[in-house]
Amino acid sequence: MYDFINIIKDIYTQKTGEKNAVPKTILNSSLKSNLDYIRRDFNNAADLTIHEMSLSGIDSAVISIDNLISKDILALGIIKPMFEYSFTGSPESCLSDIQYKILYVDDITEITTFEELYSFIMSGFAVIALEGCPKMLAVGIQGYKSRSISEPESDVIQRGSKEGFVEPLRTNMTLIRRRMKSPKLNLEIMTIGRLSKTEICLCYLSDTASPKIISMLKERLNKVNIDTVLAAGYLVPYLEEEGRVSPFSTVGVTERPDTVCGKITEGRIAVLVDGVPSALIVPYLFAEYFQTLDDYSNKPYFATFTRWLKYAAFLISILLPGIYTALGTFNPEMFPTLMLNKIAGSIGDTPLSLMAETILILLVYEIMRESGLRMPQPLGYAVSIVGGLVIGDTAINAGLIGAPTLMVVAISAICSYIIPNLYAPAAILRLMFTIAGGLFGIWGVSALFCLVFINLCSKNSFGIPYTAPITPTGAALMRDVAVRAGWKTLSAKTEMVQNMPGANVKSGDAHE
Repeated sequence: MYDFINIIKDIYTQKTGEKNAVPKTILNSSLKSNLDYIRRDFNNAADLTIHEMSLSGIDSAVISIDNLISKDILALGIIKPMFEYSFTGSPESCLSDIQYKILYVDDITEITTFEELYSFIMSGFAVIALEGCPKMLAVGIQGYKSRSISEPESDVIQRGSKEGFVEPLRTNMTLIRRRMKSPKLNLEIMTIGRLSKTEICLCYLSDTASPKIISMLKERLNKVNIDTVLAAGYLVPYLEEEGRVSPFSTVGVTERPDTVCGKITEGRIAVLVDGVPSALIVPYLFAEYFQTLDDYSNKPYFATFTRWLKYAAFLISILLPGIYTALGTFNPEMFPTLMLNKIAGSIGDTPLSLMAETILILLVYEIMRESGLRMPQPLGYAVSIVGGLVIGDTAINAGLIGAPTLMVVAISAICSYIIPNLYAPAAILRLMFTIAGGLFGIWGVSALFCLVFINLCSKNSFGIPYTAPITPTGAALMRDVAVRAGWKTLSAKTEMVQNMPGANVKSGDAHE
């Protein structure tokens, strides 16, 4: 038993190490040997296309993956110009002529290894190979189909751009570049994943972002040692602090390029992942969960009102079921008389205890939510209607659950949707507070709240206190936390994230 526990502990406490070194295989001078090696590695895959031809007596080949390239550009922009040109000299000089005299394509890269060749052709490049030359040319002629730019479904605003990120990485880079017309905007490409070779892009302003934060981010990304990266969430555990157990994440997620531009203006770094219609933002602070782009489009007084509404809604979403359970179980005298009569009558008419009843409704709600999300959209609406009206009303009439308990759970669930990015931690905390309130009363709720608050205050995001500027307090920075100041005040001075109170990054590092 002891050995089994140690094995489980080792599995969940593995340290992220450096990436395993991938051996490089150098290209051969023999075209036939190179093509045989490629066909053997791909096992004669159906979408592997090798167009062999003779250019002025020199054997050559164009290697590509079907449906990842534009066939028109391949035929008219690469193969036809090479056939019309008269090649003379060594294979190396012929390859140089193709690169500098024949092709009129900007994205041309010289490659020397099979690993580079595989990465390029599976990214929509065509690779040109010549007999007797140990080098090849990768030409960017991407032509795969992709989803058009549309409004994000989970990050909706009333005023502002309706453009959201899409799956192709280059398109997302363009959406950011079009909004930030500054030469200081740095877009840096990296590759993650041993098998997927997924491209990611770091987006930041070179004169604003802290070099220390950039260095920490690259160091953590270099420790990502996984086979495939199919979603942005694959990278989040590697970007957060190790050894910290918390329901809250120190990595922000957004589907909006305008939100990314606003964040990098404050010294943050965005991470774009190829094939993912969203961006990761670091460092990310807890107060930013309550900020939306609509706040900066409305009047300051209304934006301040909605922001405080979000603070209150988050507290209600996690605390209301727990407080209700604690008072109904241990301190019913704290309810008003009329409310107490209703609650006592509903508790007496149901077979379950108040805590069990509340937990049951919470679990049923989560089940209905998951089924509504995973089912086809028309059926999802039907499930929501049936679950909310039929099951809820029938359960109350049958005496299985009480109406006050159902109302409390419904209010807390609705409040949790006001801050959608905090729904996951709110759902878990709501259940934990309910259990604490049912077992230990209001003192259990208070103790758990203190533990959650301590957990928040102990977290850091790339050297920045997670709860800044609330604690440690920064009076000047509270203009966009406690209230939303007007644009004349906000635009007077842009506060950099590395200048937050308690930050371990010097304020002058960004300009070194």
